[in-house]
Amino acid sequence: MNHPMADTMQATTHVVENQSGPLENYNQYLSDVALQDAIKREGAAHFEPELTAFGQLTGSAEVIKWGFQANKVKPEFRSHDRFGNRVDEIDFHPAYHKLMETAIVNGIHSIPWTDTRPGKNIFRAGMSYLQFQVEAGHGCPVTMTFAAVPAIRKQPDLAAIWEPLITRRVYDPRNVPVEQKQGVTIGMAMTEKQGGSDVRTNSTRAYPVEHRGAGRIYELVGHKYFVSAPMCDAFLVLAQTEGGISCFLVPRWRPDGSKNPLQLQQLKNKMGNVSNASSETELRGAMGWMIGDEGRGIANILEMVALTRFDCMIGSAAGMRQAMAQILHHCRHRSAFGKKLFDQPLMQNVLADLSLESEAAMALTLRVARAMDTPDDEQEQLLVRIGTAIGKYWICKRTPGHAYEAMECIGGMGVMEDGIMPRLYREAPINAIWEGSGNVQCLDTLRAMSRTPGSLEALFTEIDEAKGLNSDFDRFVMRAKKNISDVADIEYRARGLVEQLALAWQASILLRTDNEHIGNAFCAARLQQDSQQMYGTIPRGVDCEAIIQRAQPQY
Repeated sequence: MNHPMADTMQATTHVVENQSGPLENYNQYLSDVALQDAIKREGAAHFEPELTAFGQLTGSAEVIKWGFQANKVKPEFRSHDRFGNRVDEIDFHPAYHKLMETAIVNGIHSIPWTDTRPGKNIFRAGMSYLQFQVEAGHGCPVTMTFAAVPAIRKQPDLAAIWEPLITRRVYDPRNVPVEQKQGVTIGMAMTEKQGGSDVRTNSTRAYPVEHRGAGRIYELVGHKYFVSAPMCDAFLVLAQTEGGISCFLVPRWRPDGSKNPLQLQQLKNKMGNVSNASSETELRGAMGWMIGDEGRGIANILEMVALTRFDCMIGSAAGMRQAMAQILHHCRHRSAFGKKLFDQPLMQNVLADLSLESEAAMALTLRVARAMDTPDDEQEQLLVRIGTAIGKYWICKRTPGHAYEAMECIGGMGVMEDGIMPRLYREAPINAIWEGSGNVQCLDTLRAMSRTPGSLEALFTEIDEAKGLNSDFDRFVMRAKKNISDVADIEYRARGLVEQLALAWQASILLRTDNEHIGNAFCAARLQQDSQQMYGTIPRGVDCEAIIQRAQPQY
């Protein structure tokens, strides 16, 4: 005979308690005090109404759900239709298209080219920072579309046709000729199997149809081993010509309406960036227009690459911020050993340390954005040149360790695929590898120092603006200057030197904010000679609770 209370007891044994619940339906911008401060500090406060509205959108449950859906269902490649016609189409989950439409309708692909207000690059960086916290994969075609404009402008007659389509806030994913579209997206195809980052070894060749030279039509033959976002409407492609490596704009469809023989072979099976398709592609006489002078392809496309590298900084900083929002939300509600995780001293050390890393990454990114907004200021442009390489190296390199440590703050639930943490972890190494790996960025920093006179001096002038504000900072900068003045084995030591430049610059920015506590804490955690490599090793005397409170999502 059953106990009379058995049914009731069984019904109440599974009570969900001591769980944080989902972080959704909050304003991503208004909940981020550090971002608001940086937007104002860098001179873009007049964009706050738009950032506030966008923060409400990107923090909504609906948009957050799109990020999960777009990554759960991978893109699928279809080479031919059911009648046997070559189509080279990629099918995406509808959520991916919603994310793309959100980014493009809000101008993340075009703000610096169409907005005339001061601070437009800062504004775009802030918008991107909010958007890419939701989902990183769709950021790739958005970034390349944005970054293609300076390269295409090298050929004014083509820019007159293509730039209005590129910058228009219309998302049209159909695989049809551009003549049938109001808006287009642009991709890039440089990498080949035999060369990787060494694009000078590219074997793809371009043959003039009639005449050689800028703006002329060529046919390209070869293989591209890594074409990211192959569903774009056109691609900037490097190929060998008689005059050397040149840059071409290669559309998916020819002007006569026939399909251009730019044929996808297979999609890459990536560990991260799953929502975004990447492919191997054969060019079998694909038609393209030469962009700029023959033999100047690498120099021409590097203007695009510089901007995509900057967006890697944004994307990695956004990943850190999303991780912080998740773990601070979790630790605010989760208890262990009689206390909220939020109130455990050792956990406070970890959370504060991760918060410092996140804010420093975002602050450096927006500082570079401000420099990008002043093209006529020589010193600022020198900062852009050397600072993008330094920032791309350091911020992207710090993100994987940050993602792992954040995952550990949540514990066992952090590795469950129905949460966002595994996606952030898989995404974390991507930006460090793409658009030039760590070694490439360090060598590029050395190249800037040697080939762009004044770039290092401009950086130290900026760093020295914080001189005298913190003794650890002053000693660290002196060591960095001494180390970088020693040119013996400088390439061998490049990573360590770039690390010192990055830390000194981040510390200088944070020390000069209105919140000097953050800057002093960063110096204590990062610049003392006995600083540890693991997160959660901030020395005594730092108010971790204040740092955590600053980073805590407000909702």
